Amino acid sequence: MPQKRRSQSWTELKEAGNGCFKSGQYGEAAALYSQAIALLEKSGKKNDEALSILYSNRAASYLKDGNCTECVKDCTTSLDLVPFGIKALLRRAAAYEAMERYRLAYVDYKTVLQIDCNIPAAHDGTNRMTKALTDQDGLAWREKLPPIPTVPLAVREKASQTATSIPPAQQNGTNQRERARDDSSKRALSLKEEGNALVKKGEHKKAIEKYTQSLKLNPTEVTTYTNRALCYLSLKMYKEAVQDCVEALRLDSSNVKALYRRAQAHKELKDYKACVDDLNALLKIEPKNTAAQKLKLEVQKIK
Repeated sequence: MPQKRRSQSWTELKEAGNGCFKSGQYGEAAALYSQAIALLEKSGKKNDEALSILYSNRAASYLKDGNCTECVKDCTTSLDLVPFGIKALLRRAAAYEAMERYRLAYVDYKTVLQIDCNIPAAHDGTNRMTKALTDQDGLAWREKLPPIPTVPLAVREKASQTATSIPPAQQNGTNQRERARDDSSKRALSLKEEGNALVKKGEHKKAIEKYTQSLKLNPTEVTTYTNRALCYLSLKMYKEAVQDCVEALRLDSSNVKALYRRAQAHKELKDYKACVDDLNALLKIEPKNTAAQKLKLEVQKIK
């Protein structure tokens, strides 16, 4: 008499789904995750974290298969179960981006950066969305954004602890990563200084290349953005100058150079209101800044 085959548990189905995903069988992976979700939900056990992971994993399978609508649905369910999950936010952002829903993608990428500011995919996504939204909505694109949720301190602390609480067996790897980060920071600084030297020679295009390479290694250095903005101004690339100043001000909201250079770019783009707004903000910080006073008078005469 043939032996009855034992039914698989949800954990076994999940592992089988993971195996299919790794081998590029995304449709099979999604089907296995669906079975695991159904079993876990039917069991009546309250396991929000496990369910959240399963929905996020199925979302990844949908994303790989180009089914962005289902990916968004699953990521949203995952985030309802466990708010501020980094993987679910990144996957939903990628799906929104593929659907050209750039504002929603921007919000998710920015939310990830609140949780952990050292995630390159979130930095890259934010930069892409900034460019896409500037092209789509003009310089006032931020005014059309949905609200960006505030990530609770407890969530950020948990993410930080997860990143630092590594078993002893992995500590050598951690030290290597720390050394790699230090090397990246040093290389970024060296490239920035090379850019500064090129600016002094008037070689702005070459300087932009150096600053861009530097920012890839260290995307949180404010002065690299303001220096590159100066080069863009010199080359009459005013939209690019605005974008760099926006990034600089995101990192340091009272940065005088970023406010002044963005005002200069706004003037050339004939956005005189935005120009005066930046100059007014600057003059609140430095009331005796003569360059800002002079530029404000010039713009007011044009208006």
